[in-house]
Amino acid sequence: MSDELNYVDWFRHSSPYINAHRGKTFVILIPGEALESPHFSGIIHDLTLLDSLGIRLVLVQGARPQIDKILSTRQHNSVFEEGYRITPQDQLMDIIQASAAVRVQLEAQLSMGLSNTPMAGASLKVCSGNYVIARPLGVVNGIDYGHSGEVRRIDSEAIFRLLEDDNMVLLPHLGFSPTGEVFNLKGEEVAIQAAIQLKADKLIILTEEEGIFDNQDKLHSELLIHDAQTILSSKRLNSITQAALEACVAAVRQHVPRAHIISFNENGGLLRELFTREGAGTMIDEDSYEQLRPAHIDDVGGMMALLAPLEEKGVLVRRSRELLENEIDRFIVIERDGAIVACAAIYPFEQENAGELACLAVSPDYRGANRGDRLLKGIEQAAKSLNLTRVFLLTTRTAHWFIERGFSETSLASLPAKKQALYNYQRNSKIFAKSL
Repeated sequence: MSDELNYVDWFRHSSPYINAHRGKTFVILIPGEALESPHFSGIIHDLTLLDSLGIRLVLVQGARPQIDKILSTRQHNSVFEEGYRITPQDQLMDIIQASAAVRVQLEAQLSMGLSNTPMAGASLKVCSGNYVIARPLGVVNGIDYGHSGEVRRIDSEAIFRLLEDDNMVLLPHLGFSPTGEVFNLKGEEVAIQAAIQLKADKLIILTEEEGIFDNQDKLHSELLIHDAQTILSSKRLNSITQAALEACVAAVRQHVPRAHIISFNENGGLLRELFTREGAGTMIDEDSYEQLRPAHIDDVGGMMALLAPLEEKGVLVRRSRELLENEIDRFIVIERDGAIVACAAIYPFEQENAGELACLAVSPDYRGANRGDRLLKGIEQAAKSLNLTRVFLLTTRTAHWFIERGFSETSLASLPAKKQALYNYQRNSKIFAKSL
């Protein structure tokens, strides 16, 4: 029964995302490695669900391992330069054959409609064609890239018509030129240009990795552009993950609102990333989708839920709903998809040009992503706007966190007179201050 209730709760909480994604265009890169994953059928089922929820899907297929395999059987060696596979004339037909096999496999999987499966009654329409116009890379630094090419343009008008007619569009990693030639393209580049030229709402890249990890092997659920660029510059990622992150950064820089890296080996990873707050991979965006803003009266319920566990532990002084409502203009909050995940307050003592930092709290589910630092910066900016020159705080448990951020321990006598009179000797809080 508990599993059923958990499912009901999850389904209810997914409704804001369902409403937000309906009618939006997602470009999804499906690499050839994904077709060999034991979870590939789950990916197909999830794509079917996205389609049924009114999301317009453009799928970009890769075929890297399939090409490697067929070239190996023909005893051809693959040569890579600058991330491109050089495509001699005598290998082109083998690459086309591998790509065609992947396309047929995808279309076959998307055509299933067996009873008692997630595909029952789906009746998906999948369209593919010569929608990627390409040109040759030519000779670069003395190296002839043969039939390897780059995207010239995407026939976005034709794709839009297909999407409007409820079709799912499948783009291969092959492009075609006005002279009738075929060129082998990077799947990532096709995905980038499709997302940009279609003005897609999301670019999603499926990879073997769950996403991007920090140096302590902790998954980044979100990366802003400048942080992603720092990771790329470090060259610490493997080549496939590096290419995926480069593609996401390139798309977001060209005004694709958000890009995601998700593992094709995690069952349901695509759904978790799109329909839960926590996600399952790494999202790259230009501006954080968490909003730091002044609190308003409608936030009180969320703030009480956030503060209650800390009040019960004695970390924070208990505040009633009435008090929070009366002092709401003192608070700032971090809002994430409609939920209050962090808050803090500043209480000014104007005669002393000082302000008390209070109620700094971050939800346990959202710690470890510098939200406390963002709150502190917001409080300091608010204090400066009030012409305050010093911020102080009273704490029983978090002294070291504040010391690391420039606060120094001080005495009770340094507090404003009104605050001294209210000091609770039983709590025996330590006092810290920082000049602005």
